[in-house]
Amino acid sequence: MAGTSSAIVAGLTAAALAAIGYLGHRAAVTAPAGSHHPAPGTATAVQKALRDNGHPAALPARSGTGERVVYALGKDRVWLVEESGRVRRTYGVSPSTVDPEPGTYRVTSRSAAVTGSDGVPVEHVVRFASVEGTAIGFSAAVDGSAPRLDPEQRTGGIRETRADGEAMWGFATIGRKVVVVR
Repeated sequence: MAGTSSAIVAGLTAAALAAIGYLGHRAAVTAPAGSHHPAPGTATAVQKALRDNGHPAALPARSGTGERVVYALGKDRVWLVEESGRVRRTYGVSPSTVDPEPGTYRVTSRSAAVTGSDGVPVEHVVRFASVEGTAIGFSAAVDGSAPRLDPEQRTGGIRETRADGEAMWGFATIGRKVVVVR
């Protein structure tokens, strides 16, 4: 019985892939001349499909090119993007009370472990901007807590989980591009 089930699943999968390939081919053949659409299955096509469907993890349009960190202020989300445009990792963050202006920055400093401006021990600190003397960067609370934001206190720590902080630490070395979008 198990062999029959796997054969059915394999057959359905093959049929679905054939249908997707056929529809992709038909779309490419009937597209107006001069229109540019990413090749089906590429990282660009996958991200465009996510954006078009309003998926929260979709890499924002016009968020730069090449290897970079993308930080969307409105979504409180970060993307670690490889040179090819493929998203290596995306995750939600807890914002700070001070936001950087949209634009392109570079990682300027890193600290393995410090005390955050809110008094919480943090690790994997990756700084990329400063706003009126407040350093802006990504960090993870050692105890895993989210920041308690006091709108009266100027903090620049964009809080990540410890696992996400470790991924950022490995990716965002000194000089790495950081693109901030609305």
